[in-house]
Amino acid sequence: MKYIDKEEKELIESFNSGEWNSVNADTKKEYIVSAKENFTKNKRINIRLTTKDYINIQAKALEEGIPYQTLISSIIHKYNSGKLIQTV
Repeated sequence: MKYIDKEEKELIESFNSGEWNSVNADTKKEYIVSAKENFTKNKRINIRLTTKDYINIQAKALEEGIPYQTLISSIIHKYNSGKLIQTV
């Protein structure tokens, strides 16, 4: 069985207890349009990284279980939205 963390377990319990409600068709369409506008990747860029940074980002992506390009894209998105938190 796949490992389920605390947050996933809470979501499953919430869903199974009937706490979730379906949205109407108009709201669903709005969400679909918004998702397409915000999550469609339609620009390609090239960047140069040091070998060390490239290897480290690949290792971090492997730890997260995602492609390294997705991780880089996520970092850029978080930076642009002000959600990238610098730790000391």
